Amino acid sequence: MRTKRHIKEKKKFAIVIDGETEYWYFQMLKRNEKSIAVDIEPKIPQKKKLSDQYQSVIELSKNYDKVYWIIDLDVIISESLSVKKGNKRSIDTFLEYKKIIAKKYKNITLIINQPCLEFWFLVHFEATTQQFSNCEEAGKKLKKYLPDYEKSKKYFTKNDHDIYIKLKPHLNTAFSNVDKLPLFDSENLNKGTSEMGKFFEEIQLKKRLSSPK
Repeated sequence: MRTKRHIKEKKKFAIVIDGETEYWYFQMLKRNEKSIAVDIEPKIPQKKKLSDQYQSVIELSKNYDKVYWIIDLDVIISESLSVKKGNKRSIDTFLEYKKIIAKKYKNITLIINQPCLEFWFLVHFEATTQQFSNCEEAGKKLKKYLPDYEKSKKYFTKNDHDIYIKLKPHLNTAFSNVDKLPLFDSENLNKGTSEMGKFFEEIQLKKRLSSPK
C-alpha cells in the first residue's frame, strides 16, 4: 500500500507596488529565481492613491502569508510639497499607516526606497546616501554604470538580458551597501536609502546568493 506523500506547499507572498518599473523587476526576479521557496505575486492597485494602496495591502494580508508594500518616497514627498494649506500631507498619512501596520499587522512589511527603486539599482554599484530630489536624478546617476538604462518594458524584460540578470552579479555588493545605510528616518526624509535587502532576506535569497559556491 502506497503511503501518501505530504507535499509542503509554498508560502504565498504578495507585493503591492504602484508602478510598472517595480512590476517588471519582480516579474524578472520570479523568472530567474525559480528555486525560491515562495510564490510571489506582484499587485498593482487599479487606483494608485496612497489610501487605495493601503487598503489593498490590508485586504491582501488576510489571504497571503506575507505582504510587502513597496514605497517610492519621492512621490509621497512631491505630493506633500504641493498640498494646499490646511489639507493633510501625504507624508503624514503614510506615517500614520506605517504606525498602524507595525502595531496591528505582523505579516505586512513596508519596503521604503528613497527616492525610488532606481536607488536600489544604484547601490549594486556604489555605497551612497546621496540625496536625489526625484527619480530622474537617480536614473541619471545609474546611467554611469548602466549607460543604456531606460524605464521601458523592453529594457526590463529582454530575454536573456533582463534587468535582474544585468544586476545579479552585483547583488552581494547591494546587500553589503544597504546593510550600511541608516534606517528610514521620518525626520530626515531626503536622505537616499533602500530597504530592499529585507525582502531578499525574508525570501531566503540573500543567504543563498551570499553563500560561497
